[in-house]
Amino acid sequence: MRVIAGVAKGRKLKAPSSGTRPLTGRIKEALFSSLDEAVVGSAVLDLYAGSGSIGLEALSRGASSAVFVEGDRAVAAVLRSNVDSVDLGGEVVRSDVDGFLRGETRTFDLVFMDPPYTSEPSDVDSTLSLVGPRLNAVGIVVVHRRAKSPEPQVDFPASWRQRKYGDAKLYVFRLEAAS
Repeated sequence: MRVIAGVAKGRKLKAPSSGTRPLTGRIKEALFSSLDEAVVGSAVLDLYAGSGSIGLEALSRGASSAVFVEGDRAVAAVLRSNVDSVDLGGEVVRSDVDGFLRGETRTFDLVFMDPPYTSEPSDVDSTLSLVGPRLNAVGIVVVHRRAKSPEPQVDFPASWRQRKYGDAKLYVFRLEAAS
């Protein structure tokens, strides 16, 4: 697994021994191509960060900051190692995602949410309701789910699209200004 573009292009990333499923390079490339200029200068929040490959890709492509949230101690150690080795900054927080969101006051431009495939749809939707208040005015939320999982539901005004990649599906929600 590597950073695929930007200033850290080609840097190798460690993968946790188990319990995570990093996005393939193909999916990551398609995602970042679709986000294009929204990444540059953005404040990124990488939830269920795992190896950190998504947040680190964003930093490599010009994001101004990234916060990585991971609850598993062993996975967070691998994440910290990746953040340190890529050397583009980033804050690693070892915490339950919902607990982090309940206590957080900062807002973000891009939120990547990659909950375990075993997460109940209602739990994913509940976490999304906590993400909404953490979005800046032009916020974007990307949710990675198993293709056959129900569509995530957001309780904030957003336009959205989905893309299927084999057994994976990405949902991209763009916050819409209230009229």
